[in-house]
Amino acid sequence: AGLDLPHRFAGPVNAGEPSGVDLDGDGIAHGPGDAHGFGRFPGERGMAVLSRWPLGPVRSFRLMRWADLPGADLPRRADGSPFPSARAQAVMRLSSRAHWDVTVATPAGPLHLLVSHPTPPVFDDAHDLNGRRNADEIRFWSLYLSGVAMTDDAGIAAPRAPSPVVVAGVLNADPEDGEARHAAIRALLSHPALQDPRPASPGAAAAAGQGANRRHRGDPALDTADLDDARLGNLRLDYVLPDARLRVTGAGVFWPAPDDPEASLLTAGGRPVSAHRLVWVDVALP
Repeated sequence: AGLDLPHRFAGPVNAGEPSGVDLDGDGIAHGPGDAHGFGRFPGERGMAVLSRWPLGPVRSFRLMRWADLPGADLPRRADGSPFPSARAQAVMRLSSRAHWDVTVATPAGPLHLLVSHPTPPVFDDAHDLNGRRNADEIRFWSLYLSGVAMTDDAGIAAPRAPSPVVVAGVLNADPEDGEARHAAIRALLSHPALQDPRPASPGAAAAAGQGANRRHRGDPALDTADLDDARLGNLRLDYVLPDARLRVTGAGVFWPAPDDPEASLLTAGGRPVSAHRLVWVDVALP
């Protein structure tokens, strides 16, 4: 019968929003890599929240400059100068899409969804701009959960509310494998304000026998993305991390085993519908 999710939020994102500055160091100021988040037009890569219960208010941190994050790990050239330039670093935003703190008005009281979609830590060079940005986009949540006052898009500097939270999103970082700077995602997974239900699937476990997967250290059953076996292998990139105060009653990843009839839902017209799999977690509200 499906789910009844009548409430939705889809705010502006940085993807595709022109910066007017050469942000990727290719000598051109108007390419997709020069937008505040990679994209060929504003909103090409958006985000949305769907809910059973009313949503709002929302704190957005989309406009926050990367340089304003405490301890920002901005890329440098070999001589120590800013990469790609001081001008670029003066306007670079932290969020490649957005960071939202979305209040959900549940029957048990407010629940805060902390959602983001950091840039993949690949598609760059030795300066590792994307890898550094991915790590700092993730680290934003660790700081926020620890009570650091962050300035939102309304200009209000305040710590997070004390209500329970759920961190959710395509964080594009595996704690063990792949090209991410693993310390950031490991710190978030072990943050005392959160719990990691470790959602798993039989499909991920079954897909782990080829190519780069054989060299991986992490538990393959926890993978959520079916990627190029020859180079990266499958990775855990997608997360739902509930507040440590919530009781988890179930968790999983929709990645059926190859012989499961539901595996046909992963393709359409002979092509994968997505490299990423749906992650779900059930919690009992207090």
